[in-house]
Amino acid sequence: MDPSFKIVIVDKNPVRAAILEDGLRDAGHVEVVHIAEMSHLLARIYAIDPDVILIDLENPSRDVLEQMFQVSRAVKRPVAMFVDQSDGASIEAAVDAGVSAYIVGGLRKERIKNILDLCISRFNAFSRLQNELDRTRSALEERKAIDRAKGILMKAKSLTEEQAYALLRKTAMNENKKIAEVAQAVITAAELFK
Repeated sequence: MDPSFKIVIVDKNPVRAAILEDGLRDAGHVEVVHIAEMSHLLARIYAIDPDVILIDLENPSRDVLEQMFQVSRAVKRPVAMFVDQSDGASIEAAVDAGVSAYIVGGLRKERIKNILDLCISRFNAFSRLQNELDRTRSALEERKAIDRAKGILMKAKSLTEEQAYALLRKTAMNENKKIAEVAQAVITAAELFK
């Protein structure tokens, strides 16, 4: 992992935060920012714009956990959460919120580097999967629009499916646009004439 990463530690307890900071510094990380105050946490994290976030909670209440999960959902960065005790619902909520590593108990500075590496690797793997899912959804939506536009053209101009597709493709090439863009324009125009 890149030692120039900016890392934020969110922890009210200065002793526990010091353990994390020592572990990070031992691993070669020098850009470490400690946030001890939880008010306006999301705004503060946005202002710092960290590469990684470490959240350390001794005995988190549901409200505190929800605030941390909001941070995890909003910032789209690797997040490792350290807690002293947990239950299945909290773990599931953390995973749903995008927490990359959820560590229960055993906060020791010797483990920090490995946990950080795991957190970043899991975040990157999840990001790749999310990007692939987004591309697939987009391609499916484009395919649906093209099929719908073909149907509109087939009905309006008495064309075969192949002819309708050829017309979409030719129009897209002539206008230097994607076929899906032309298809969406056909759909929009058809909606206007209803």
